Amino acid sequence: MTTAGTTHDVALLFEEAPCGLLVTTEDGTILLANATFCRWTGVTAADLVGRRRLQDMFTMGARIFHQTHWAPLLRMQGSVAEIKVDIVHADGTRIPLLMNAVRRTHDSGVQHEVAMFIAKDRAKYESELVRARQQAEDSLASERAAQAELALAESHLRKAAEDRAHFAEQMVGIVSHDLRNPLSTITVATEALLLGQHDARQLKLLQFITRAAERSSRLIADLLDFTLARVGQGIYVTARPIDLHDVISHAVSELEIAFPGRPLVYRHEGDGVCLADPDRLAQLLGNLVANAMAYGAADTPVDVTSAVDPESFRLAVRNQGTPIADALLKTMFEPMTRGYDVPESARSVGLGLFIVREIAAAHGGTVRVTSDAAGVTTFTATFPRSGS
Repeated sequence: MTTAGTTHDVALLFEEAPCGLLVTTEDGTILLANATFCRWTGVTAADLVGRRRLQDMFTMGARIFHQTHWAPLLRMQGSVAEIKVDIVHADGTRIPLLMNAVRRTHDSGVQHEVAMFIAKDRAKYESELVRARQQAEDSLASERAAQAELALAESHLRKAAEDRAHFAEQMVGIVSHDLRNPLSTITVATEALLLGQHDARQLKLLQFITRAAERSSRLIADLLDFTLARVGQGIYVTARPIDLHDVISHAVSELEIAFPGRPLVYRHEGDGVCLADPDRLAQLLGNLVANAMAYGAADTPVDVTSAVDPESFRLAVRNQGTPIADALLKTMFEPMTRGYDVPESARSVGLGLFIVREIAAAHGGTVRVTSDAAGVTTFTATFPRSGS
């Protein structure tokens, strides 16, 4: 369909099209350039047509791309689309463009018909994307570096802590072991002296030495057990059939000698037959009673109960004193944990209850503590009757 003025309209459309339109020879020499392209580049048509090659207006990178990619593709495919190039304006600034081109053969030879579109917004968007990606990669790299440094620092701290703990545990074990010999000598010598005749003052001193040696021996035993538990070997037990009540009765008798100033009240329930390590049970009871003597009211007795049920047996030690705070109850069985309301002379290193927990665990049992508002504190160790 044709109308009057069609030729004029086509010419106007070519000149004022919202994109740059060009026709070039195969080597890039510009044959036609519309007004839009001329405005964008700041160059008149007279300075372009027959005088300039299109690729000469490109930046260096775009020229290389034209030579290595665009021109060969155009010869092979006959067209290229959405090629991004930068053209240099007459004032030296760069103009980002998207270019489409078609290769056509005419009687006069091969020509390239080119359409160009301003791509400033797209270039800005792509630059922002690249910048955002770079920032994200930099942030990720920084985070990874920080995590690596943190992990390295944690590793160094953990290694240093482990080394210190291992050294301390080795020292405790060595010192505890080496202290046994002189203490054994003191104990044997004191027992030999007690066989002789002494006045009341000498006898009292010998008994004092004996009790001090016994307390030291218990402390050394606790330190050695603590070392075994902390280095991962655990407290060893040798379980065998025993009469629980007989074992605990003998242990209570020995504790009455060790703590002559406070009454010990012993009760038992059940037939007493169970499978356990009697020496370890006596040690557990000794630690619980020593704790009760240290923290219980001085004018009240300490109650000891052994009970055997069909599936389990238990030991309980109860004393009257100051109620234990809830916060302290949660950490009672941790090593180096001690109460505060006790004379300095009666304080220990805080291993007794930790050893109690480890002995119970070695038997497959548990230990718990309760303390009510009236100040009644009860430690209860429960074990499987048939052993762990």
